[in-house]
Amino acid sequence: MTTVRDVTYDLLRARGLTTIFGNPGSNELPFLSGLPTDFRYILGLHEGAVLSMADGYSLVTGDTTLINLHAASGSGNAMGALTNSVYSHSPLVVTAGQQVRSTIGQEVMLSNVDAGSLMKPLVKWSSEPTCAEDVPRTMSQAITMAALPAKGPVYVSIPYDDWAADAPTETARLLERDVHSAAALSGEQISSLVGLLESAANPVLVLGPAVDADHANDDAVRLAEKLRVPVWIAPSPCRCPFPTRHPSFRGVLPAGVRDLSSALSGHDLILVVGAPVFRYHQHLPGRYLPEGARLIQVTDDPGEAARAPIGEAFVAPIGNTLAVLASIVEPSDRLPLPQLADFKEPESAGPGLDPEHLFALVRAAAPDDAIYVNESTSTADAFWSQMALAHQGSYYFPASGGLGFGLPAAVGAQLGCPQRQVIGLIGDGSANYGITALWTAARYRIPVVIIILKNGTYGALRGFSKILNTGDTPGLDVPGIDFVNIAQGYGVRGTAVASAADFVTAFKSALAAEVPTLIEVHTHFEKP
Repeated sequence: MTTVRDVTYDLLRARGLTTIFGNPGSNELPFLSGLPTDFRYILGLHEGAVLSMADGYSLVTGDTTLINLHAASGSGNAMGALTNSVYSHSPLVVTAGQQVRSTIGQEVMLSNVDAGSLMKPLVKWSSEPTCAEDVPRTMSQAITMAALPAKGPVYVSIPYDDWAADAPTETARLLERDVHSAAALSGEQISSLVGLLESAANPVLVLGPAVDADHANDDAVRLAEKLRVPVWIAPSPCRCPFPTRHPSFRGVLPAGVRDLSSALSGHDLILVVGAPVFRYHQHLPGRYLPEGARLIQVTDDPGEAARAPIGEAFVAPIGNTLAVLASIVEPSDRLPLPQLADFKEPESAGPGLDPEHLFALVRAAAPDDAIYVNESTSTADAFWSQMALAHQGSYYFPASGGLGFGLPAAVGAQLGCPQRQVIGLIGDGSANYGITALWTAARYRIPVVIIILKNGTYGALRGFSKILNTGDTPGLDVPGIDFVNIAQGYGVRGTAVASAADFVTAFKSALAAEVPTLIEVHTHFEKP
């Protein structure tokens, strides 16, 4: 007789989920025992790093990705990292082992009490099957829910004695299923949008991460060029939806109400595509929009449309909508936008490197199609001022701002996209949240390059202490950490540098090494 475990592996195989990221406990062993040879298991040493590695893998591949955690404790360890996956719309199927069914109510050791509620309200859907026979169907539902618009993580808790149960014959039909999503704007809605864009005196495009996620960057460029309009990236971006050296590019919008409205001043039509309206951060109250401006949002997330405080919204696929708009809209007779000025070539004064100087050196030596995973949160302005991002899927950042994403996500991204070099730009404060991912990089020989920007402080918090006028605040410094020794202890080659020449030598060596490498760079603190 076919078991629930057999059918579940057949289902995972049919849906392409043959890479499993995990950190196992006793409840998970019956599922993992005798792992089929066409599956691979990527072990992480902490569940937060496991989830972020899987997130990075899913982001670069676009694939729904399977995660296996240990009961409530392992799930809890991963929840901080899960917040980033929610806001990046990463299609993750997070599973956790549960105690045997007959003992759950007793709350014996390693029970996941009220398991279906544990991950709420973070995930799209959460469940514990009501019986062993329903496990394959529940897993099918989870995989489907994760991939349907708007994509996002789901959670399933599975009692470990369920795996050995006999599977009903009819569960084989799950392997034949497929669910298609085909919503699109109507012809009338497209005509309305085109009319607004063509009649506006001074329109502007604001693009968000869903543009990059839907492989629509080229269509965004076509639309911007036909309209001859400036393009901003929506605030706090977790992806890059537009080439940063295109004449239309204006930068990243500030994350405060007052400053954002000021940046868009003078525009009568603001078309926001693939982003919330807006993900503010700093509390700088003011008018949501400049005087005389009308805002139109196109999003594939009904939640984003519903919670926006301003504007009109269309819920529709991002890629299809941009492609249709770019094809139909008439070319504008506005003057072409001038080419951007050449990069400012910064220098560093004194010991260590200025972040802007470091990023200029990275840009000069890195491959043109490099993928950057950035979690140096206090140096965002310096990064955007120096990087030339031209390719789809070139930039990732923690979507909810939760630290611990960057280093593991870089490892997962390199595993998922071996044909492109992944470079992690990680602050010394945030690096410690996901440092165990170095062991995974070494264990599986994942040739990611990790650059640690070491300034001995939580730079973003120091910036906020000035914004919030909190004065002297404890717990903002992290001195005395030797990342080279830590890396070497995990089996990763590492080196420390404090000058431009030494960094270039170390970086070029890392790019050629084809093994994971960490470079600790002494940097000056720069106010965010």
